[in-house]
Formats: sequence, C-alpha cells, structure tokens
Amino acid sequence: MRLTPSAPPTPSLPESTQRTGQLRIRQSGPASGVASRAFARLALSVLLACAVAPLAFAATPPAKTRSTQEILDASKPSDWRTLDPARTLYLDLATGRVIIELAPDFAPAHVANITTLAHEGYWNGLAIIRSQDNFVVQWGDPNAEDEAKKKTMGSAKAKLPAEFERPAKGLAFRALPDVDGWSPQAGFAEGFPVGRDPKAGRAWLAHCYGAVGAGRNNDEDSSTGAELYVVTGQSPRQLDRNITVVGHVVQGMELLSVLPRGTGPLGFYEKPEQYAGIQAIRLAQDVPVAERTPLEVLRTDTALFDELVEARRNRRDAFYKRPAGHINVCNVLLPTRTPKAP
Repeated sequence: MRLTPSAPPTPSLPESTQRTGQLRIRQSGPASGVASRAFARLALSVLLACAVAPLAFAATPPAKTRSTQEILDASKPSDWRTLDPARTLYLDLATGRVIIELAPDFAPAHVANITTLAHEGYWNGLAIIRSQDNFVVQWGDPNAEDEAKKKTMGSAKAKLPAEFERPAKGLAFRALPDVDGWSPQAGFAEGFPVGRDPKAGRAWLAHCYGAVGAGRNNDEDSSTGAELYVVTGQSPRQLDRNITVVGHVVQGMELLSVLPRGTGPLGFYEKPEQYAGIQAIRLAQDVPVAERTPLEVLRTDTALFDELVEARRNRRDAFYKRPAGHINVCNVLLPTRTPKAP
C-alpha cells in the first residue's frame, strides 16, 4: 500500500495524534484504543486482500488460443493465393526443384532482366558456385570474370539501376505490432516481409531466410540479376537497402541449405567438381502445365494471418511456459500447400 507525504497539521486534532503518511493513529484514551485496534484490523484486511489478489489473478490460466496447425486447418480457400506463373521461377537441380516467387513491385528492372535471362535459358548448364555457412548460397556463371569464357547474357541488359527500396505510397503494408531493430516499422506487403520508414515514405524487402538477392560489386548499380543468391542462415538484415532483393524462396530451401560449404574465401567453391550443376532455371509460365508444381501460399492481408502471427508471438501450447510477446518479421514463416483437388 502506497503512503503519500503527510498533510499539514489539522488544528481540530489533538496534539497527541501522530501521522504516518496520511494514516493518523490516536494513542490516548480507551475509546481511541478500540478505534485503533478496529482500524488495524481493517488495514490488515486490506493488505491481505492486496496480497492475495495478484496470486488469484496469476493462477487464472490464459484464454486458450488456437495452434498454428488449428488455424491453418480452419482456413478458407480465400485465405490462400496461387502463385502467378509469370512471377514464379523454377530452379531445377539434380536433387529437386526450388521455387522462387519474384517481386516486380519492388525490383521491376531486375525482375524484367531475370525474366529475359530465364526465357533465353541463360542459367541452364551453369552452377551453384558458393555456399557460405550461415549466410548464402549463390549461383551464376563460374567464368563471369573471364571476358573470353563468360556466357553471353543474350538480350538481357548489362546495366541496371539499384533497386534497394521503393516508395511506400500505394503499398498495402500490414505492420507487425513489435519494434524492429532494422527499420522504423516491419510487416508484410504482397506476401513479402518488408521494412518501412513512414517519415521518409520508403519501403524495402527484408533480408530474411529464403530471400533472393542480386549479387553486385562495390558500385550499387553493378547488379544485373545474372548472379543470384539465397539467404540460408541467420537473417542478415544489415544487407537491407544495400542490395537489390528480387524475391524469396517459397519451397525447396532444404535443397540449398544442405549443400557442402565452400572452402574458398566467402564460401566459394575452389574446384569445378565442387559445383552443384543447374539443370535449368525457367519461369513457370514457360514450363508445360503438366510439369509445373502447383502451389498456394498463405495470404498476408487477412484476419487469419493476423491470428497466425499472434499465435507465434505468444505461444500458449503445453510446451511454452512464458509467451514472448514479441516476434521478428523474419520469424513469421509463410505456409504453403498443394491446392486441394476440386
């Protein structure tokens, strides 16, 4: 119980009255003794009530919330979206298929160039040339630095502007409730994890696990999309707004994360026999329908998605004893599924 500073002396009270905070206890006379004891009992009751109330509240179990799986099981067809074949890239390896969703609304020039490269079969027969532990897997032309041996880029552009960020205006951004260490706001837009600066009016794709970026040299406009990487480790958000992010992997990360680590500087493979060969990289729209991988991704602009985020922010299943009350945008993984047969 909080004691506030004593009030000024009141003339009508006897001088024998003592003051403790704002509680005045008279010490003379039998009647005052009875009153004192009665008051003490009352005060004790109040103190006990204050002490017991928090314990009773703490003992009340939190309201049961649905688990991630229960939320997904209750989803409706409208909670899911089908990947656009014109924005979907298939990276076919001997071990399987990696599916990448491109983000032309964030990096239009790079995505257009990547589309041209894929149409013309630029990556077919090239290789994954880098696998750096807890960082990235990268592919492209192993001879890109050799003018005599490098593969021609066909009709793709050899020079592109940097596309590190875009105007936030017009972007259907759904903010997370928690503080982000790398941006004033973090959330989702068009199915992608995004950072946003409302004051500057800018937004950008976050370097989360599975993000696909365009490799570059020191000059910010030195990327063409011919050399791409995928984040395979702890989200390197320090790269946000320093490299053009062109999309993210929606299926097949397990095929990239298990690749042997490169032994050269920055995880590059030192010998050609270490490369992981690329069979083909194609846009889904260029692949016969029978050979496509049907896939749906959970939408990020629905009430169901909000519930899913909250279920991960505050886990209340039997295992978790202390809900975190916080989530990083890169810890909100986007579920995918094979479309249900009609």
